[in-house]
Amino acid sequence: MPLPRPDKFSDKSPDMTHPSTPATVVIYSGGMDSFTVLHRALREGLEVHALSFDYGQRHSRELEVATRVCRRLGVPHQMVDIRAIHGLIDNSALTDASREMPVGDYGRENLADTVVPNRNMILLALAIAKAVNIGAGRVDYGAHGGDHVLYPDCRPEFVEAMNAVSGIANFAPVEIHAPYLRASKAEILADGLAIGLDYADTWTCYRGEALACGRCGSCRERLAAFAANDVTDPLGYLPQPDPAVSQRPDDDATPSRRSPDV
Repeated sequence: MPLPRPDKFSDKSPDMTHPSTPATVVIYSGGMDSFTVLHRALREGLEVHALSFDYGQRHSRELEVATRVCRRLGVPHQMVDIRAIHGLIDNSALTDASREMPVGDYGRENLADTVVPNRNMILLALAIAKAVNIGAGRVDYGAHGGDHVLYPDCRPEFVEAMNAVSGIANFAPVEIHAPYLRASKAEILADGLAIGLDYADTWTCYRGEALACGRCGSCRERLAAFAANDVTDPLGYLPQPDPAVSQRPDDDATPSRRSPDV
């Protein structure tokens, strides 16, 4: 049975008040979390502006998915090329293709190499600028509880601090809204499934190849979330040596099905 939808999908800070506004900027990577955040914002009836970033990530296939989803939904989508700063943030397996990608479940010991220096602070700063530029009062992003152990820029204290800064950095305050900040990946998936989302329209694997690897920490967390909800992951995976790793048959999920529209 699917997991129940938890009552903790909010990061509202009691110390800040923000003007109500019908518009929000959603940092949309093309992954599961931001896909769900995007649809939550749409269901709120907000004017949603999706914002994606090419920072030289190895899994840039996620950007193809983001483009296709926004096109289908009719959501304004801006793709920002910030590869010029790649030399500032290339000390990571996600941005340096010469490094071996860590495999196995998330943990500080084996996945610290996937931390991209200052990534979320950079992306949030740019998203806040766009929000101010278009008169939006909110920026949404998909930090969640499962990331806290590894990524400092997904922790509640980081979001609270960024919220405080974004409230004073411009003439109009902008709220940073991370609705799943205290939720697990399985809980995010349960919430999305409850509103009928199709997660075939997402990309999670750090390798960004034709089929998901099923071995990197991101893939394993995704597969565990689907297993916890007793649902089959619609994404195609490479054959796995471990029979415990569930996967969809490759012929049901050919790469051409998820190539960008032309």
